[in-house]
Amino acid sequence: MTLHRPHRVAVLALDPAVGYDLAIAPQIFATAEDDRGRSLYDVTVCGVQDGPVRTGTGYAIVPTRGPEALAWADTVVVPGTRMPGPRHQGVLPPELADAWGSIRPGTRIMSICTGAFVLGAAGVLDGRRATTHWAHAEDLARLYPAVQVDPEVLFVDDGDVLTSAGLGAGVDLALHVVRRDHGSAVASRVARYCVVAPWRDGGQAQFIPAQVPTDEASTAATRTWAVAHLAEVRRVADLVQHARMSERTFARRFRDETGLSPHAWLSQQRLRRAQELLETTAIPVDQVADLAGFGTPAALRQRLRESLGLSPLAYRKRFRGTAAAS
Repeated sequence: MTLHRPHRVAVLALDPAVGYDLAIAPQIFATAEDDRGRSLYDVTVCGVQDGPVRTGTGYAIVPTRGPEALAWADTVVVPGTRMPGPRHQGVLPPELADAWGSIRPGTRIMSICTGAFVLGAAGVLDGRRATTHWAHAEDLARLYPAVQVDPEVLFVDDGDVLTSAGLGAGVDLALHVVRRDHGSAVASRVARYCVVAPWRDGGQAQFIPAQVPTDEASTAATRTWAVAHLAEVRRVADLVQHARMSERTFARRFRDETGLSPHAWLSQQRLRRAQELLETTAIPVDQVADLAGFGTPAALRQRLRESLGLSPLAYRKRFRGTAAAS
């Protein structure tokens, strides 16, 4: 009989913390359960010093554990912080550097929003692609030039190191990790309980201040239609025709609203649909490819390998839930 041990998550609260960010990982991970109602994650909030950790929004929190929790964790999450050393000088204060040194090799590291500055100061992001809140992306790139900063995405999954954009994007990242660990059914249950979308399209470019369009035309209806008809939508031109816009206007408005090009968005939707079918049904791979709009099993295999490093059969074996197996 296999012993069930929840994945251990330590959320590192650093004074002064971004309160919204600090609440994300405990809520998302602590909500995740398997089909038998067992917790999939053991979550604790830890600090590097005794006493409360201030937030910038009028309250403080008291971590339940000290820095020793970092050595215990399978995943360490660093929420946003205004700690001067990482944010402005590019260094970790001595007490944080000592605590960081206790993290075991192979531990998964995540940051939310400006928590990426802590990862940068620790050298974790050197040579890696990463993101943070769009308003602080230039500062991250300037302070840590060895980091490949992508200011447009909601999150970056670089295997054992993951970073998110600001605030609400931390929810996107946490749900992504739950899905990566346990499949879409578990992540969808968590999202439903937390009353949030299980997946948001596009990147944070759509939230950067821009001129408001002077008319009410939108690509939203076309996006809704496309998701429901992926098997029939073969080209971006089909989207343009449905929207009844010029190709140039459609492309510009589409990127403004989603942060993605129409082609990239369509490819993303096909992959998501294929993942859903592989996880929740037993239909053949060639039928999955057709229903998701890939056209051929070879195209589906190539997309899955490029994005996830898995073949369709390997993906199904790893993530298929008990409902599909019955």
